[in-house]
Amino acid sequence: MSADSIPLSPSDSAPAFRLAGSGFAYGDRAVLAPFSLDLAAGETVAILGASGCGKSTLLRLIAGLLPGQPSPFAGQVAWMAQQDLLLPWLSLQDNILLGTRLRGEIPDLGRAQTLLARLGLADRANTPPASLSGGMRQRAALARTLMEDRPLVLMDEPFSALDAITRAAMQDLASEMLAQRSVLLVTHDPAEACRLADRIFILSGQPAGLQQVAELPAGAPRDPLSAPVLPILRSVQAALQKAVAA
Repeated sequence: MSADSIPLSPSDSAPAFRLAGSGFAYGDRAVLAPFSLDLAAGETVAILGASGCGKSTLLRLIAGLLPGQPSPFAGQVAWMAQQDLLLPWLSLQDNILLGTRLRGEIPDLGRAQTLLARLGLADRANTPPASLSGGMRQRAALARTLMEDRPLVLMDEPFSALDAITRAAMQDLASEMLAQRSVLLVTHDPAEACRLADRIFILSGQPAGLQQVAELPAGAPRDPLSAPVLPILRSVQAALQKAVAA
C-alpha cells in the first residue's frame, strides 16, 4: 500500500488524506483491488458492502494492522471498533487512558475527565466496564478514540450492536465530536450512512473495488427519511442490493 498524508487544511480544495493502495491479497486470493480515495478535513465517508467483501480488511490496511503492511499514517490514526474492547480489570478512566500509558506518556487526566463529562460519564470514571450498560461502554469507546486526538478516525461498524434509541444518540454524539476529523466509517446500514456521511461508497466485486454511489447535502446528522435525503437512501439501498446480488 502506498499513500500520501497532507497536513490538515481549512481549504476545501486539498484533501486532508489521500488513501491509495495497490490492492491486497491473502496468499493467492486477491481481496482488494487497487483503490484511491481522498478524505477532506472534517469529512465523513461511509463504506457499505456485503458481509465478507473486505470492508474491515480495507480499514485494517489503512491502519497498518495487517502483517507486512505498515500504515503511511503512523501516529495519525484513531480506531473505533464494533466491540468496545474495554479491559475488564481497568476502571473506565484507565481504559480511556490506555493508549497514553502503553506509549509511556504522562496521562492527561484533565482531558480524560473533560471527555468523560462531555459524554455523560463523569460519575462513572472509577467504575469497571462490567457494571456499565452497552450504551455507556460504547460512549467510553468513543471517549478513548477522542483521547487519542488523531486527525484520521477509522470506525468499523461502531454502533451496530446497540439498540435503535442508543444507536441514534451515539450517532449524534460521534457526528458532533468528530466534526473536525477525517472519518472513514464502515457500516452495514444505508440509513446510518445517509445520516452521518458526506459521501457513500460501496465495496464490491472480486477482488473488491470502491465505487462512489452518493453525495449527501451538508448538515449531518441528518434524518434519512427527510424529503431531501430519502431519495438518496433509496438509491443507496438499490445500489447495495445490486452489489450483494452480483
